[in-house]
Amino acid sequence: MDTVTGRNNAVDTDRTGRRRRIARNVALALLGLIAATWLVLFVTKGRFLKGSFERIVGSLTHRTVAVGGDFQLYFAPFRIKFVAEKLTIANPGWATRPHLFSAERIDTRIAPLSLLFGKRRLYTLDLTDGAVDLEWNAAHTANSWTFGDKKGGEPLAFPRIDTATVRGTTVRYLDPRMQLLADLALDDIVSNDARIGKAVGVKGTGRIRSAPFTLTARLLSPDATANRGRNELVARIRAVGNTIDVAGTLPSIADIENVPLSVAARGRNLAALLGIIDVAIPNTRTYRLRGRMVKNGDEYRFTNLTGIAGKTDLAGRLTVLNGDRIHLDSVLTTKSLDIVDAAPFIGYNPDIVETRGAVAAAAATGAAPQRLLPEAALPIETMQRFDADLKWTIGVVRSRNIPIADIDLTLALKNGRLALSPLSFAMARGNVASDVVFDTRQRPSAVSYDIRLAPTPMGRLLAGYGLVESGTTGMIKGRIQLAGRGDSIHDSLSTSRGRIAFVMPAGALSVRNVQLAELDIGTFAQRMFQGKLDEPVRVNCGLIAFSVRRGVAAADPILFDTRKNVIVGRGGFSFGTEAVDLAFRADSKKISLFSGQSPVGIGGYFAAPALKVISPELVSRAGAALGLALVATPPAALLAFVDVGDAKAAACGPVLAGATAAAQKTIKGEKRDDVGNGTTATAEDGKLGSGQRKQQRKKFLGIF
Repeated sequence: MDTVTGRNNAVDTDRTGRRRRIARNVALALLGLIAATWLVLFVTKGRFLKGSFERIVGSLTHRTVAVGGDFQLYFAPFRIKFVAEKLTIANPGWATRPHLFSAERIDTRIAPLSLLFGKRRLYTLDLTDGAVDLEWNAAHTANSWTFGDKKGGEPLAFPRIDTATVRGTTVRYLDPRMQLLADLALDDIVSNDARIGKAVGVKGTGRIRSAPFTLTARLLSPDATANRGRNELVARIRAVGNTIDVAGTLPSIADIENVPLSVAARGRNLAALLGIIDVAIPNTRTYRLRGRMVKNGDEYRFTNLTGIAGKTDLAGRLTVLNGDRIHLDSVLTTKSLDIVDAAPFIGYNPDIVETRGAVAAAAATGAAPQRLLPEAALPIETMQRFDADLKWTIGVVRSRNIPIADIDLTLALKNGRLALSPLSFAMARGNVASDVVFDTRQRPSAVSYDIRLAPTPMGRLLAGYGLVESGTTGMIKGRIQLAGRGDSIHDSLSTSRGRIAFVMPAGALSVRNVQLAELDIGTFAQRMFQGKLDEPVRVNCGLIAFSVRRGVAAADPILFDTRKNVIVGRGGFSFGTEAVDLAFRADSKKISLFSGQSPVGIGGYFAAPALKVISPELVSRAGAALGLALVATPPAALLAFVDVGDAKAAACGPVLAGATAAAQKTIKGEKRDDVGNGTTATAEDGKLGSGQRKQQRKKFLGIF
């Protein structure tokens, strides 16, 4: 039994020894093979692997890889040495450039184990004339630096580099959806012990949409960047007279997704900057803005915005969605708006308004001399390429003559239809609400204006124009409803039709204002000697109304009824030529000496109205007075200037309702025959004489 057991143990021992010898021989063979391979590679520098390298790497990356010059790949002694001259790695087929990467020469030492564990490490890198082409496809679903078919692309990552010498490196970046192209050149880089030390500079040029720009940037943390750490970047971009500064810390050198970046912009005109992305806004004066930007896919959010444009402060947020159509969504707050900065909203150049006035600004838009309405056309094509929503609140408007505050503006632009609705503000303790629509989908644009003035104190409203607030307590309310066609404010108004009506309920005006407006010198002189010029006169009701047809506004009617007088106005004006031809006549309800009792004319143009106090009727009265003085006695001449006081008081119902001239009645219910018939005639019967017809055709229609 013991003999059998001993024999079996001897057999097992022999088998174990045989296995060990086989394992030893295999290990020695492998070591010999590795040594032989190492020796062959070391002696030949691995140049014979050039074709295999191109095939294997090309298969792994799904790109064509080519080495046009010397090639070396071997262990020296335990680090992989890789040398390639005229190395190129192809771009995907959709790219605009043939190569993702090319280099005149690359010489590097690679840690072998880092290739197995994915944490690539280069002990040394010597790169000469490297060129990188980074592109997105048109659908923004793939980029050129992500190998394979992965959707969305991956961030651009760099290996760890201990020692590097990089010279003549250029980078090209193309994003078709943003219409962005940048060609950049990097400063030469020399690093030791995985530290670059100083900031790395980048300079270049590019184009975003059709606007060229220049860029300078600095990588403040190149050591961290080289080790896949934080990337502290500052950049300055200059384009179309604007300067944009960007600063932040990126997770990857080419990744700004969901990263808060500090942004500051300044320049002469913010409209020029936004025009780069085909967004149209009114021109601005010199501006400075700063805030924080976060990019999330196609959305760019600008928050904590603060700054100024001209002399107007701005704060709020802005979101830009860069989809099939650019969409802007903004909420802005302004404490104080300078009236000059508001000039571009109606087409004026604010710099011209400030230095030379509104007439010069209108002329700069193409308007005829001495015109106020701007001819600046809406940017039709641009307005049809983007959409926008804006909510803007303004505390106060700085203006010498117009007391405006508490502006609340809601703007919506959708497929070329621009609506300012509602647009409300406070004016002289009254409120104005308006809805303005520019529909550029119709050609020419269909424009509508609906402006409503709530009851407002006249003294405060007109205080900037010389009216004494303490002597004027009357209120005024009104509405403007016009619709026209045109691509500018001037064109839309010069083709408009509709109605303008301002109603004054019972109130008080200073005697000086009323009596002088009536040319009632007798009552004025009497009050002056009695020291009662500031004594108020009661206004029972008043109406200033125009019917507008083809851009010509005809008085329909102008009628004021006071305690002692009735004032009637006739005539009209033209939005097309901006000519004015109005006549006002006052009749006293009581007898008055020294009353001119003749129409006071207002002529000229919006920009330069002219007061015609000496009228033909007044000249006729002067002639009659002279005749009476000759044939009778000098005191008899006064009879020609006596107002017998036969004015018919107005029924205030139609006046306060803003009714047309045809509906106006006297206090006795009789139809008024002194308010015209809704035409531009200045005669009492409302009929245009041949002379006035010819004159108004020339002034209102521009027909010579």
